[in-house]
Amino acid sequence: MFVPQRHKTVSVPVGPVQVGSCHQVVVQSMTNTDTANAESTATQVAELYNAGSELVRITVNNQEAAAAVPEIQRRLHDIGLDVPMIGDFHYNGHVLLQKYPECAEILAKYRINPGNVGKGANHDKNFATMVQCAVDHKKPVRIGVNAGSLDQDLLNDLMETNAKSSIPQDAQTIFLEAMVQSAIRSANAAEELGLKREQIILSCKISKVQELVRVYRALADRTDHALHLGLTEAGMGSKGIVSSTAGLAILLQEGIGDTIRVSLTPEPGGARTQEVRIAQQILQSMDIRPFLPQVTACPGCGRTTSSYFQVLSQEVEQFLVARMPEWKKDKPQAANLQVAVMGCVVNGPGESKAAHIGISLPGTGEAPRAPLYEDGEQVGTLEGPTLAKDFLARIEAYVARME
Repeated sequence: MFVPQRHKTVSVPVGPVQVGSCHQVVVQSMTNTDTANAESTATQVAELYNAGSELVRITVNNQEAAAAVPEIQRRLHDIGLDVPMIGDFHYNGHVLLQKYPECAEILAKYRINPGNVGKGANHDKNFATMVQCAVDHKKPVRIGVNAGSLDQDLLNDLMETNAKSSIPQDAQTIFLEAMVQSAIRSANAAEELGLKREQIILSCKISKVQELVRVYRALADRTDHALHLGLTEAGMGSKGIVSSTAGLAILLQEGIGDTIRVSLTPEPGGARTQEVRIAQQILQSMDIRPFLPQVTACPGCGRTTSSYFQVLSQEVEQFLVARMPEWKKDKPQAANLQVAVMGCVVNGPGESKAAHIGISLPGTGEAPRAPLYEDGEQVGTLEGPTLAKDFLARIEAYVARME
């Protein structure tokens, strides 16, 4: 199996989680609650963490939010969770971290946006204050550059220099260069102020796939800092999922990226945890990291006049998701399980043999029996009204035998 060779980066501890090329690519997410509401925020942090988000970022945008962080942690501890929480600061982080030292101590990492920590002399002063808080509390930081809030002074300087060049580059190239320079200059400044390289993660987020790829390739070429990947403002539904997958997959295939977040806009009433499941599926689909057993399922065609294989595929998916938390305790290798649910004789036997366990349901005109395969060999047939129940039992038995 081909696995992309990782771009070498230093390891950064974020609470108990290690981020860097010597470790698994880490999945993280962000709440969308009002952080000042400790109850709702703790509930959502727990939901994201239980869904598989190893790090959870929360907005810390005002005094009420900063003051609520200890209560959020207490509520999480009350239900037996110790979640590494990241504080997302913009504009006033230098004030909040100083005024609320308990918040500064509890957070596992601070996110600093160099584009909005202040202007002119205040930029360097406020940035230094936040870095000093990280030094004092022995916390890592993510220096997170965003296209929508890029340091305008830096951008203007680069644009002016480019305009005077004998071979000027296009404006978008200069814009992306400004993002990379903002991240690297800020990281260098943080190290000069006392942060260790092992306390700094970088990101350069933008909302267009091709530009995301360009900016992270440039960033990876120039630094060995750990890198956080994400397509910012990816959007809602299929657009957000496809855009995030396209951008992240290209970079991950090149070995770039140590932690990822899929920034989906939730549909009204939709679960925030969807972004976690999408991030996990990106990594698992690329054979980078397993999380759940995977189901290969027939898409259906004119040979599959019955929708039964679709129903069975759904039942199998739901069964695997429900059982994995229990299997994880004694059979963590179940995350690598491959299950096939196929709908006719054309590809059914072949895909079922390729899986650890698979079933090939009868298509139009075929005998009403479903061959069952395990480890490439047919081990029997299933039929009748208990077929689904029997297949799930065979999956359970297969997992029990896994070593």
